[in-house]
Amino acid sequence: MGLFLTLRADDSLMNSFQKGDSAAFNELYGRHKDRLYRFLLRSAPSAALAEELAQETWTSVIKRASQFQAKGHFKTWLFTIARNKLIDYSRSQAKKLDDAQNPEAEIEASADKHSSPEKAYELTQILQAIQTLPNEQRETFLLKEEGFSLREIAELTQTEAETVKSRLRYARKRLHASLSDSGELAL
Repeated sequence: MGLFLTLRADDSLMNSFQKGDSAAFNELYGRHKDRLYRFLLRSAPSAALAEELAQETWTSVIKRASQFQAKGHFKTWLFTIARNKLIDYSRSQAKKLDDAQNPEAEIEASADKHSSPEKAYELTQILQAIQTLPNEQRETFLLKEEGFSLREIAELTQTEAETVKSRLRYARKRLHASLSDSGELAL
């Protein structure tokens, strides 16, 4: 007889955490930390800020655990908290995310982690193109890249599904044009 591993649903883990099961939180954290950090890294003007916002998001999950209601949407709830952290930061700095002073430095640092200079250059071009998107389009595109459905993005951003579709379409069109102009492969 083999050993069968079953993955518990996120909502079930969150319910267990609400009852004091810290191992359940650790499992949720392990499942979602990388995706959450990637989203914040691509949305925030620096890696340091992305790390800080990720920590604040997880702290909020812990503090607000009793407010979570299991409806099959833990991931959406988590990313909504992170998105609100980004908005709060943006408001506190009195400038929009796309006015970041030097996103190119973070993009280059990220690209340097790749094995070949060609791949690093290609990634740099793609990430720079993403940074030029308007905030709503960039956010929609990045959430879609993280695996969210259009319905989930609409719920998370509190917009209509048709608006999400339009933002995604315009983002892809702009990225395609930008990368075509620079000679890079389009998304």
